[in-house]
Amino acid sequence: MSIISDSLKRIKPSPTIAVTQKARELRAAGKDVIGLGAGEPDFDTPDNIKDAAIQAIKDGDTKYTAVDGTPSLKKAIVDKFKRENNLNYTTDQITVGTGGKQVLYNTFMATLNKGDEVIIPAPFWVSYPDMVLLAGGKPKVVKCDEKDGFKLTAKKLQKAISKKTKWLILNSPSNPTGAGYTKHEIENLAKVLIKNKKVFILSDDIYEHIKYDNFKFFTIAQISKLKDRTLTMNGVSKSYAMTGWRIGYAAGPKDIIKAIGKIQSQSTSNPSSVSQAAAVEALNGSQDFIQERSNAFKERRDFVVKSLNNIKGISCLTPNGAFYVFPSCKGLLNKKTKLKTDTDFVQKLLEEENVAVVQGSAFGLDGYFRISYATSIENLQKAMDRIKSFCENLN
Repeated sequence: MSIISDSLKRIKPSPTIAVTQKARELRAAGKDVIGLGAGEPDFDTPDNIKDAAIQAIKDGDTKYTAVDGTPSLKKAIVDKFKRENNLNYTTDQITVGTGGKQVLYNTFMATLNKGDEVIIPAPFWVSYPDMVLLAGGKPKVVKCDEKDGFKLTAKKLQKAISKKTKWLILNSPSNPTGAGYTKHEIENLAKVLIKNKKVFILSDDIYEHIKYDNFKFFTIAQISKLKDRTLTMNGVSKSYAMTGWRIGYAAGPKDIIKAIGKIQSQSTSNPSSVSQAAAVEALNGSQDFIQERSNAFKERRDFVVKSLNNIKGISCLTPNGAFYVFPSCKGLLNKKTKLKTDTDFVQKLLEEENVAVVQGSAFGLDGYFRISYATSIENLQKAMDRIKSFCENLN
């Protein structure tokens, strides 16, 4: 008899973490591996944020805090939503967790009953379906076409909603595609949601500030009729290069926020006190570096997209934000290349050219692969040369 729970059997390890770990192991074995799998900025945390953490340590700010966030951080989050999104919240509508991932997990654990459905547009961030499964819910994956920019349409949303639908997840700009929903596109989705009054919306805005080409970010809670049914998740990991600090947060209905806090009180309790002090500075301090870093990401994006579209058998859309591209490798999956799936493609690319990317099927859409360009131009140049060589040899 196995000691492992049945609920754990419903999920799989994170494919993106698995790829990153494989790249580490190959490097440790002496291989010249270029890892394009990790969703992590290569920039360092800004000095003013690090200084705030150091000062917190010196001030003895190293004790337990309130379970779901310090008053000062909650106020900074309230101010952020007002300043940047024109959204009014009170501090009892805010929760802070150990990374955005915990906030999402807590949300599903606190709200899902067995059989409740969660609509997840694909391609999706790899953890969404497994979190839903762990909480006893049922992921309802809706595949979004490349011709629609990998974005959910109102027609597909309406078709996916059933009597069992509890949540819709929206991620913009998106991991893995970098696709951003325009205000008009969100308004079209909102028309469907306004009619379906029992559906709640979980808006994952973690890449809000990493955007290009004058793309105007708009979050669905800004539509007043949906604000009371929307939980807006964000964090400091991506925009502020604070992945290791583990601070995520959300704003939404008081009953959901309270339920999330109850789950957290019996699991991890409060996030790191020092990390929270750093996050206050991140949100309240200078934001100038965000645009500077987005400009650097844009340069990398443009180089990668152009390079990929110059490779026979590969095609790639230009994303609005985040630091990923999601190119198609369907043109290379055939009898001649002896590659049947995107998993075959990425495995052989790693074996033959030491370039680590993630297969599209891990994100719910076959025939693609994800590249994270959150690394140096030098690394990206080498990686693109290797990918081109690999594809040319296949042909």
